[in-house]
Amino acid sequence: MPDTLVLQSHKDPLPNEWLLTCIGSVERWCELHNFQYHFMHDDLFDYVPTSLLEKTGPQRIVATDLARIRAIQSYMNEGFERVIWCDADFLIFDPAGFILPDESYALGREVWIQADRSNPAKLKAHIKVHNAFLMFCSGNSFLNFYIETAERLLMKNHGPMPPQFIGPKLLTAIHNVAQCPVLETAAMLSPLVLRDIAVGSGAALELFRLRSPEPAAAANLCCSLFERGEIATETLDACINRLMEDRHV
Repeated sequence: MPDTLVLQSHKDPLPNEWLLTCIGSVERWCELHNFQYHFMHDDLFDYVPTSLLEKTGPQRIVATDLARIRAIQSYMNEGFERVIWCDADFLIFDPAGFILPDESYALGREVWIQADRSNPAKLKAHIKVHNAFLMFCSGNSFLNFYIETAERLLMKNHGPMPPQFIGPKLLTAIHNVAQCPVLETAAMLSPLVLRDIAVGSGAALELFRLRSPEPAAAANLCCSLFERGEIATETLDACINRLMEDRHV
């Protein structure tokens, strides 16, 4: 049995054709490294306690953030030495350059480029971490802490929850203090950067490159913003094609 398992999940059926390209890129990367691959649909939520599933209610993204780390924990308990999570909209466009770090766990890197709220004519980079890519190895000290902290926050919360409550917001808060290991090549692309990649250049793309610690080899393409209408299908198709052809951002 391979010692590494890669997990992905999405509701069935897939709502967008371009997601197939993203999922296929992760599958090919697994084949390249002889990693075991497993795709889940709504059975992912079987890992969330009923009380917390009810509490998150319609905010499925919050439940998903908990479900992924509990699923990782479950598979590690089954004997896998390393378990990786990739979102369904995570595209590995440079499989040879997407190398796992020699760490007991790792998070993804978010360099989010958007208009400056105080001056919309200017761009601003927000440097964070994300959970569209997660890696945990056997014996790591972080996973159980993260799960316990996330569940405690959910139980104590009695008001509205932001979508990234126990995902990137919590992880970034921890990272700002603890300096967690980060796989710098596991990026996240904002709508402004996606649009620049689609056309080949632009100020947002240049700022992304400037503020990214390393060139990206893979990236989350923000399916949630696509579903809200902030990114056009044509833009994502053009962006994916360019990334797969050029192998770099």
